Amino acid sequence: MRRRLSGVTDLSSIIKAYDVRGVVPQEFSPTVARAIGEAFAREVVAPEGASRVVVGHDMRESGPGLVEAFAQGVTSQGVDVVRIGLCSTDGLYFASGSMDAPGAMFTASHNPARYNGIKLCRVGARPVGQDSGLAQVRTRAEEILDGAAGPDGAETTPGVIGDVDLLAEYAAFLRGLVDVTTVRPLKVVVDAGNGMAGLTVPAMLGTAAGLPALPLEIVPLYFELDGTFPNHEANPLEPANLVDLQAAVVAHEADIGLAFDGDADRCFVVDERGGAVSPSAVTALVGMREITRELAAGRTPTIIHNLITSRAVPDLLGAADARLVRTRVGHSFIKAEMASHDAVFGGEHSAHYYFRDFWFADTGMLAALHVLAALGSQPHPLSALAEMYTPYAASGEINSTVTDAAEAAERVREVYTRAYPEAVVDTLDGMTVSHWDGQHPRWWFNLRASNTEPLLRLNVEAADEDIMIKLRDDVLSLVREEKDA
Repeated sequence: MRRRLSGVTDLSSIIKAYDVRGVVPQEFSPTVARAIGEAFAREVVAPEGASRVVVGHDMRESGPGLVEAFAQGVTSQGVDVVRIGLCSTDGLYFASGSMDAPGAMFTASHNPARYNGIKLCRVGARPVGQDSGLAQVRTRAEEILDGAAGPDGAETTPGVIGDVDLLAEYAAFLRGLVDVTTVRPLKVVVDAGNGMAGLTVPAMLGTAAGLPALPLEIVPLYFELDGTFPNHEANPLEPANLVDLQAAVVAHEADIGLAFDGDADRCFVVDERGGAVSPSAVTALVGMREITRELAAGRTPTIIHNLITSRAVPDLLGAADARLVRTRVGHSFIKAEMASHDAVFGGEHSAHYYFRDFWFADTGMLAALHVLAALGSQPHPLSALAEMYTPYAASGEINSTVTDAAEAAERVREVYTRAYPEAVVDTLDGMTVSHWDGQHPRWWFNLRASNTEPLLRLNVEAADEDIMIKLRDDVLSLVREEKDA
């Protein structure tokens, strides 16, 4: 159940910096969901003057019950609820953007089956994070759970609950942004991980939504919607969860493999040899397509990338006349920067991809369409295409459990600034240390503390594999020094 401090409800364990996430029903129960719904209506929906909230959920068994409780909380404040049923997170963003309504997506993304959560957004799919309304929602929900009275005034007429199916409209909208009808024939293996891609991929890449057929042969893996994830976790960021897709791509002699997480808002790519294509390479590839389109329209393109993204992204896209904006890690930060700079595209190392044409929100499916269009419009295999956007060696994100994250990071900073006095150190998000060779970094690493766990997250990139491995191991030994003391 929810935590209580001195008899007062505390939802800090489930309402995080970006969303709601907790074990059902011990932490996240229908009672809590109802309180959050009421708080969302009062703190976000009413101040925006919105009259309805659109709500969707993924395939987790707990979803429908939590949606019903949340809807009761929303409607208690005189606000209508439009349920769109089973959907991906970017499907919910589409609903919020196209219907001009705040939204709530019930999902725990890649978390195990016992979890569920909510991703909230404002009108037009604008983010609700800790600094953009979520803190107020949490405080109000805690007060509601502790029995605080509602606002004074006349009795509110409850809102109504209705249902609508937007899957076909969602698919048609995205297909209208990227033309994949004229590409060369491609064989595509898709691992849905028993998540929502099992619903959205047939609508998008097939003819289920009444769209024109594409020259694609789809080989499906785990398309059955099953929130218990019987085959593997729906988290392609973990290499172990890509093994089935990689083997299937090779076995079927496919041109490309696509993997989606549980709520299908992130897309991961595998080449024809079974090799994982880094999200940074995808960011550079899609970014180059969007830059070309912007320049052709006479506009100066702006691209957003977080500080963990490969330096290949600013190198290559900057050389293509784009303006690059570097941000902190986290979707609420990137979405805010996307809107602030009217950026055409943004990418993260975690395979979140953001598009101006999609209300500045993230959609893995649109990124997948871009990759398919890029691959199918030229004769070379994906491995060769991706190699153009992967000039550096990267470690990927490595977590270390530490007693004192700040002390461990300071230990690393002292050693490296002493050994490399010419190195550049910045603290935009954690600590990034860069060693430059002329105009380009010879190596760089970033250490970031987790917001919720005693972890330090390390990312390393270097000009070649040997340098990367040595740097990675040296930094890790310093971070983990306390274990050996």
